[in-house]
Amino acid sequence: MSALVAFLASNRAEVLARLSEHIVLVAVSTLIAAAIGIPLGILAARRPVLARPLVGLANLAQTIPSLALFGFLIPLPLIGGIGTRTALVALTVYAVLPIVRTTIAGLNGIDRAVLECAVAMGMTPRQMLHTVELPLAAPSILAGVRVATVVGVGTATIASAIGAGGLGDYIFRGLAMVDPVVILAGALPAALLALTADGLLAVASRSIGGHRASATQRIAMIAAALALVAVFAASYRGGTGAAIVVGSKNFTEQIILGELLAQTIERHTGLGVERRFNLGGTLVADEALRRGDIDVYVEYTGTALTALFNEPVGDTATVLDRVRARYADGGITMASGLGFNNTFAMLVRTSAAAEHGLARVSDLARVAPQWRAGFGYEFLERPDGFAGLSRAYGLRFRDAPRVMDLNLIYRALAAGEIDVTAGDATSGLIEALDLTHLEDDRAYFPPYDAVPVVHSATLLRYPQLADALRLLEGRISAEDMRRMNHQVDGLRQDARDVARKFLAALDGGS
Repeated sequence: MSALVAFLASNRAEVLARLSEHIVLVAVSTLIAAAIGIPLGILAARRPVLARPLVGLANLAQTIPSLALFGFLIPLPLIGGIGTRTALVALTVYAVLPIVRTTIAGLNGIDRAVLECAVAMGMTPRQMLHTVELPLAAPSILAGVRVATVVGVGTATIASAIGAGGLGDYIFRGLAMVDPVVILAGALPAALLALTADGLLAVASRSIGGHRASATQRIAMIAAALALVAVFAASYRGGTGAAIVVGSKNFTEQIILGELLAQTIERHTGLGVERRFNLGGTLVADEALRRGDIDVYVEYTGTALTALFNEPVGDTATVLDRVRARYADGGITMASGLGFNNTFAMLVRTSAAAEHGLARVSDLARVAPQWRAGFGYEFLERPDGFAGLSRAYGLRFRDAPRVMDLNLIYRALAAGEIDVTAGDATSGLIEALDLTHLEDDRAYFPPYDAVPVVHSATLLRYPQLADALRLLEGRISAEDMRRMNHQVDGLRQDARDVARKFLAALDGGS
């Protein structure tokens, strides 16, 4: 707990910024959901024939896993892409159901005798709604708003995967570093925010306006309070005014590389830089670049060739030129390489390698029938991944490979939960966890040279950006990258500080 308190204290400005982003996402999406859900609930209660399809549609939306929903939305025009807009759409979708359902339940639960009395008094349907029905249904409707708000606080943590910010940034960063303190720095404030929001809404629903205020006034007051909270948080968050948006995928090396790019651009161009790290993987980062949601990130040539452009490896000597040409066709410029090749590394425990005499990937065929494999999500799906590797080396494992987050897979291997995995050759955890990298003796994997890829329109707008990127050309060796990865993963240093020290050493040596 003391480590968590120290972390929050030393990073209080950033924590408050992430918290304000989280509040904006939840408050705005809940307001939009209420504006949609309450009228839909009233319509469904008025016309029961509509209730079942409306609730069924909302239920269907709720069954879609949150990360999958974000993925579905990314390619869509207007509401898609990465960042706050897409996150608000997804959060609104999840918030609508409880509001619609409780509105219908509240209105349908009103005693029919009360409604008959209102009719006998000569009230019109509109007068009945505002004077009788909504006041009586208000507790149920506000309960739905409370549920939507609490659900939104939890779901908003996933929005970090598409660059929307919020407290999820700490959760994803902590997963990348396997650091429980950083994970708690995001999870604990999110839990406290959910409890606080639920408590405040419960008090507000009981006390605002007392018996003198109508239900419509109560709901309007609570909506206004939520809007004020969102405006306050947004004003605290402020706009970055950044000219360049730097992205990264969701693992440690990518975050370090993102920091290296961002700090180099800031130092040598004077341009403001916004960081959108921990994007949900290769396809998400590439889509964000093509849509202009980010301006630059670091990709690997072999990954681009096979996973993005679906081309066979063929002649590995031409991979660089083929990838550069394919990027150019899409309006993207591939800068010069950073200097290292982060190929896939087939990893086993060093003790197991010694026991079974394993030095090359082809040696795995002898032990595979008794061994358990585990891989990251992308490796199982991509053309240069598990299926092709199994064919090339004749590998047949005991069970179907386990699927897990790449950031956790090294520790699962070291702990004996699996026996072999595919990691990154530059990972600092290989040495830290006493793992052995088996030689790719049949040259199955193509080169994975790390290269910045930049939206060409951004280079035309800011030509100094190209000069800044050239400062990193060929300056990062595989050993440099392993050391920086180890400093973050093994020594729990902050990626921003690690990048700053490396750049300072480069400047001192140039």
